[in-house]
Amino acid sequence: MKVRNSLRSLKDQPGSQVVRRRGRTYVINKRNPRLKARQG
Repeated sequence: MKVRNSLRSLKDQPGSQVVRRRGRTYVINKRNPRLKARQG
């Protein structure tokens, strides 16, 4: 699956993690909850 550039830049932020749920790719950040992204 191609990953969007926006997800790629977000996952480099401190505290970010890439999670796959129900076939969708999410970037969530516990340290900075404003940083969220979804693909798919």
